[in-house]
Amino acid sequence: MKEAYSPPYLWRLLFTGLSFFLFGLGGVFLTLVGYPLVNLLCRDPLKKRELVRSLIHNIFRLFVEFMRFTGVLTYSVKHRERLGRPGQMVIANHPSLIDVVVLIAFTRNANCVVKESLWHNTFMRGTLRAAGYISNNASMEMFDDTVTALKEGQTLIIFPEGTRTIPGEMPKFHRGAAAIALRGAKMITPVVIRVRPTTLTKAEPWYNIPQRRPNFSFTVGEDINPQDFAVNNSTPIASRKLDAYLHSYYAQELTKNE
Repeated sequence: MKEAYSPPYLWRLLFTGLSFFLFGLGGVFLTLVGYPLVNLLCRDPLKKRELVRSLIHNIFRLFVEFMRFTGVLTYSVKHRERLGRPGQMVIANHPSLIDVVVLIAFTRNANCVVKESLWHNTFMRGTLRAAGYISNNASMEMFDDTVTALKEGQTLIIFPEGTRTIPGEMPKFHRGAAAIALRGAKMITPVVIRVRPTTLTKAEPWYNIPQRRPNFSFTVGEDINPQDFAVNNSTPIASRKLDAYLHSYYAQELTKNE
């Protein structure tokens, strides 16, 4: 099979750098213009949160399309219609830096568990709070906030690894994700992410791009009912069984040939 055309290396390097510059500029825009404008025009907290999330969703979609249009990457999202339902907990493996960007770009009005370090970023923290996102600081408050969000009917995106996957290794999920799902989620919807060739992995600088254009593949799987694991089991046992099932699911899916 003939390999798809890949733009020249220097072209992709230039536009990769420009993409990251624009991403930072988008964060500044949201903080200095987007959120203050929403705050001025809307007083209802829930409506305000929805508007901020819509802003982030659309800016991320433009960002992803910019990278595709300029030849930085290609992408596919299979069964995207399964994303964005009430009480849905979307979980995903985490091979690259932009996984969350793509998921939010294709999931309307989504809540998200984000890195604790971003809450200390001058240009991000105001927008994160306005969107009602949740810090992954591993506290009981984080646990309670995620369960509450799901019970309220929000869609919650979470990466159970907590950080990017080490290249060449299988994902290792924290059991907290299973415990959250058992207490609050109507359904778990797994998303399997593949990046070929790998790029933007853990501890890899943005400018270390591959020799050919990478493809980001997002496959949205069928729902998993967390309560199936709670039948005749105590909560700790159900949590262990669900966690083991999720590890098995991703090990099987990520070793498939596409």
